[in-house]
Amino acid sequence: MSKLYPLSFEPILLEKIWGGRRLATVYGKASGPGLHWGESWEISGMTSRPSVVTNGFLSGNELPELMEVYMGDLAGEQVYARYGNFFPLLVKFIDTAAPLSVQVHPDNTTALERHQSSGKAEMWYVLHAEPDANIILGFQREVAAEEFSRRVKDNTLVEILNVEPVRAGDVFYVPPGKLHSIGAGITLCEIQQASDITYRIYDWGRKDENGQPRLLHTAEALDVIDFSPGRYRIPYEAALNKPVPLLQSPYFSTRLLEFDRRLEIDYAFLDSFVIYVCLEGETLVKTPAGSVSIGCCQSLLIPAEIKNVVLEPESSCRMLETYLY
Repeated sequence: MSKLYPLSFEPILLEKIWGGRRLATVYGKASGPGLHWGESWEISGMTSRPSVVTNGFLSGNELPELMEVYMGDLAGEQVYARYGNFFPLLVKFIDTAAPLSVQVHPDNTTALERHQSSGKAEMWYVLHAEPDANIILGFQREVAAEEFSRRVKDNTLVEILNVEPVRAGDVFYVPPGKLHSIGAGITLCEIQQASDITYRIYDWGRKDENGQPRLLHTAEALDVIDFSPGRYRIPYEAALNKPVPLLQSPYFSTRLLEFDRRLEIDYAFLDSFVIYVCLEGETLVKTPAGSVSIGCCQSLLIPAEIKNVVLEPESSCRMLETYLY
């Protein structure tokens, strides 16, 4: 037994041209002057921005280092056999004062061939949305590649994109190949494959810090885009004190936990790590290897070797639970 315990990590704040201020002013992710913090990476094994442990005897260690040392005990034997020392998920919060570019991510095959990377599937849970906030997700109708290319050139692409109004509690799945953009006035939790490969297609006429139009990747995107229409809002009915499935995909599975009393969870069925993301309230996460309290917009990694977890909320609590299955 390797004596692993629930792991918390230091958030990694990223300033973005479209970033807002809520990550600092509402969720306490940063202090000091209110910069445009667009993203807070909560759990990352990406070598460019690895998460650092903040609790227990492993404090100061990076997640990739832990994967090398603890292997299947941390990730799960099947997960480790598939991914090796690479931690396969990235959890982040996103906050927008302006819309993101219209973009698309490649699938595993294309990402591996072109970038030696995994592809990128995403799930969004909306924490906050201004009254007129919306997202772009896919096309309104079937679109031919020729029409797409023409509309990119004549600047009419947005006319055929599917726009979805959003409110707090909405959940969306964004598979690889699906065109998308997060609109202004939205704060959400994103769970995704651990990849930072993005093909930017349309950027609302924005310019970079040098006054030049930001780089687009239309040619690279053309052969990865899914041109079919589709609705990717995930319907669900909240239920108190029992897990509610939100998504089961080849890349990860996520359930919603809403509870106002002690909740016992047995992970004997699972050969994977588990990630908790607290969305509301505060709870004590108790395991045989130790206990950690997490509050709103905090995350916790439960190593795969830990099979019994007890959640004891301060009052009511809402969390996302994610694993590979």
